Amino acid sequence: MTASVLSALPALAHDQSSASDSGPYPAVGAGTSFLDHQQKLAGLPDPAWFEANIPFVDLPDADIESTYYYRWRTYKEALKYTGPENGWIVTEFLGPVGYAAPGGAISAAAGHHIYEGRWLRDQRYVDDYLDYWLTGPGAGAKPATDGLGSDTTDWAHQYSFWVADAVLAKAEVDGRVDEATARLGTLEKQWQGWSPQYDKATGLYWQTPVWDAMEYTASSYQSDDPYHGGAGYRPTLNAYQYGDAQAIAKLADLSGDRRTAKQYRDAAAALQKAQDKYLWDAQSGFYKHVMRDDNPQRTKIADREEIGFIPWAFDMAPKDAAHTAAWAQLTDEQGFTAAYGPTTVERRSPLFMKDAELGCCRWSGPSWPYATSQTATALGNLLADYPKQKVVTSQDLVDLMHGYALTQRKDGKPYVAEAHHPDEDRWLYDGTGHSEDYNHSTYTDLVLGSLLGIRGQTGDSVRIDPQVGGWDHFAAENVPYHGRNLTVVWDRDGSHYAAGKGLSVWLDGKKVLSQKKLGDVTVRVPAKGARAQLAPEADDLAAPDGRAYPVATASYSWRDDSPAEAIDGQDFQLDVPGTRWTTYGSPNASDWLQVDLGTATTVRDVRTTFYDDGGGVKVPASYRVEYRKSDGSWAAVPGAPTPATPVGGALNRIQLTTPVTTDALRLVGTPQSGAAFGVTSFGAWRPVDASIRASIATAADGSIAVTAATPTTVTTTLKITSRDSTVASDKLVAPVGWKVERLDRGVTKPRPGTYTSKWKVTPPADLAIGADAPLRYAVDSTRRGFTADTVVVARAAFDPAAFPTTAWNDDFSTDELARYGLQGQLGEPAPTATVDTAAGTLVVTSTGGRDRGLFTVPVAAGAQSAVVMTPKSFAAGDGGENSLFLGLTNGPDDIAMSWYNHRGQSSGVNVVVGGQGRGDAEGGGSSAVTWQPGDRLATVVSNGRLSSWIEHAGTWTRLRSAPVSVAIPADQLAAWHPAFALRLDPGTITLDRVQVLTS
Repeated sequence: MTASVLSALPALAHDQSSASDSGPYPAVGAGTSFLDHQQKLAGLPDPAWFEANIPFVDLPDADIESTYYYRWRTYKEALKYTGPENGWIVTEFLGPVGYAAPGGAISAAAGHHIYEGRWLRDQRYVDDYLDYWLTGPGAGAKPATDGLGSDTTDWAHQYSFWVADAVLAKAEVDGRVDEATARLGTLEKQWQGWSPQYDKATGLYWQTPVWDAMEYTASSYQSDDPYHGGAGYRPTLNAYQYGDAQAIAKLADLSGDRRTAKQYRDAAAALQKAQDKYLWDAQSGFYKHVMRDDNPQRTKIADREEIGFIPWAFDMAPKDAAHTAAWAQLTDEQGFTAAYGPTTVERRSPLFMKDAELGCCRWSGPSWPYATSQTATALGNLLADYPKQKVVTSQDLVDLMHGYALTQRKDGKPYVAEAHHPDEDRWLYDGTGHSEDYNHSTYTDLVLGSLLGIRGQTGDSVRIDPQVGGWDHFAAENVPYHGRNLTVVWDRDGSHYAAGKGLSVWLDGKKVLSQKKLGDVTVRVPAKGARAQLAPEADDLAAPDGRAYPVATASYSWRDDSPAEAIDGQDFQLDVPGTRWTTYGSPNASDWLQVDLGTATTVRDVRTTFYDDGGGVKVPASYRVEYRKSDGSWAAVPGAPTPATPVGGALNRIQLTTPVTTDALRLVGTPQSGAAFGVTSFGAWRPVDASIRASIATAADGSIAVTAATPTTVTTTLKITSRDSTVASDKLVAPVGWKVERLDRGVTKPRPGTYTSKWKVTPPADLAIGADAPLRYAVDSTRRGFTADTVVVARAAFDPAAFPTTAWNDDFSTDELARYGLQGQLGEPAPTATVDTAAGTLVVTSTGGRDRGLFTVPVAAGAQSAVVMTPKSFAAGDGGENSLFLGLTNGPDDIAMSWYNHRGQSSGVNVVVGGQGRGDAEGGGSSAVTWQPGDRLATVVSNGRLSSWIEHAGTWTRLRSAPVSVAIPADQLAAWHPAFALRLDPGTITLDRVQVLTS
């Protein structure tokens, strides 16, 4: 039972402040000032962001407190801006990993991310993140492959995920219940998306441990596949589905949909019953994994795993003494207790720490923050939501949090990586450039919600039930709660904060509760009325994930610090991994960082973060931002920098006194004497009118196919959802040299509704095949300064018909092998493979070591050429190389080719001059692709650009594109020879035809 204290605080007047002039960070508003915020933020980059966003705490346990502020730093580092289309996501790794969803998000820890981010004052980050998973790229299709999850076909179901529960938890803190209920349809779709893994016979969901984000678990070692683990009925996904069902039911109740509420409440009850029937082991008193296959008796494994605590994290476990007794294992020396724990399997298990020292990633005993945060959440729920018991106490939670804090250390400083040794002060899994500040768990949420007991509600109240053991004092100050600032202070004798004895609560700086004892209490939080939310914003300079535009260049760059990293959507001050451009080693008196937008864009607000490592790279002595004028000259943007003297690791801003329209911005910096300067973030931000949606019709790949000098019709759409916002003007903008003509009258006097327009777009005659160019649909709202822009890629398409001359056409029906120059490549010996033409095919067979044969076609490439290959088959099996190359060569050490690796199902571009690779800048990286029999491959060189293509079912799709003229002047490239190469070890590759087309 909770005591109820009704606040006499009246509802505050509606905040009339404009979202557009409130600054880049939210205003904190009225609150208390018991704590020294500057001291608490000492050492954190960009302290203004933390001051504006996070709740401040003061705790008697210095380790728990220091880790709290550190974890807010890691959360900020994990915020990644993916571009104007989809906004912000929260990443798990600071650097990219190959199995992530588009943009770099991973659903495994997304529930943790939402719980953590719900305490931020600026909810735009988590709002965007939820959109990403429920309606954006995270809800999109993914390959059903082993490396990405062969049982699921969309990214939001790649890993187990408790999204509806997290949405409700967010609403309980930010108070925006309407925002949560508006997501009901997509939350139901996500819940139903697990249906293929539902087993009607047991009434449970099954999951493979690796897709619970847990490899090499104790249960996995008892299957035929220790890495993945055998599919099983587990306390994980079933608890997540239970929690999500209960959340959907509550949100449906809040929206007045009683029928849906009953449907999901009944589903939750059935899951709870089935889980207790099949997964609860009464003999050992614990929830356990049950193998799905070859287990007709549904026998539970013998070992207790830490996942057995998860049902309490969703209030799923029955509230009886028999189940509560499971918690004795948390502090049992043969159970899960550890100095740096808990352990992920009980110590008494023969599988405890099996192979843990052999390398990542073992869940057979090491301490994983991911699991620790779930266990701490579950323990907090047990203490707050279940009947009083004597198995565990609030001091056990304090001890768990203290050990969790000490786990997050390296060299005596706060640090979180992947997994820690349970008994020794060292991280087991901590890869350089990979594991740093690993955002795979909660911590700040545990401090605020479980330890300090600030338990959100959907109504006009807050429940406060601290579980702090014997602490004499603590404070949580200016916690963003339901649009207000909530402060909770516990001071047993009143000596620490001089704010009175006992427990006190303030709302917006006014005391609303004072009581002597520390206990469970509910405080009324009157509704504030409409809350002034910061407007959504878009950064027009952002180019994460190597998109074609915008593109960054520089007057000088240190070899490890690419200009692209200044506009990659990430902003943090770490050395490894890095996200910065620097001028380290530059001989220049000043240097510039330039961003080419591709199309004319209105710039209003330029924001820069400078990198400062305190050594060879420091903030510049001065800087200016310039824009490119229509005549190609450069001029300083109108407006003074704030602050006047640049600062490192914090926001440097220029709000333009008059907006400028430009297709490029340039930051020019003068370094301090004896130092270089660097940039971690360079952006041009604008407020977005969220009630106006602008879009451009594209093909399935998100591009528009165009041809040089040929008109293409482009369709744009405006969707207006509010009478408060209408369209002042709209236009389709293309790069310089393109022509755009409107084909209709346009949108006149728009009201809420959907409107389409058509435009004739004509590219210039010198547009290179494979090149990308941006088309911007720029929409100005009647709200001053607000826009609803969108940008898509216009791509110069490849059509063999555009190359009228067939310079070479070998279908291998006659023996032409003698006419090819056949040799080794890039220092490799001449091939020893068997090469033969038979039955109209070229057959290349390698029986020994790696072979790489380069076939040079005896014709010149010319200025424009296409090498088209029709493979018949690739080598079978899982051996080494199995690749095909095609493009141009000038001998074994000079190549400009695309490649296709059949085993790796990937394709890229390889540019080598004089035996030296030119890297991704000219090579273009790689793309995932799967060749199928009948598909053709092509490499095209056009106006200094090399592009690679695959034809399937009559449609050519571009794979990669690279500006080879940077490495090889166009006039030299025209004298090179078309060529193809094979690399295999061992096996056979068979080709049907090779053609060289020119124009």
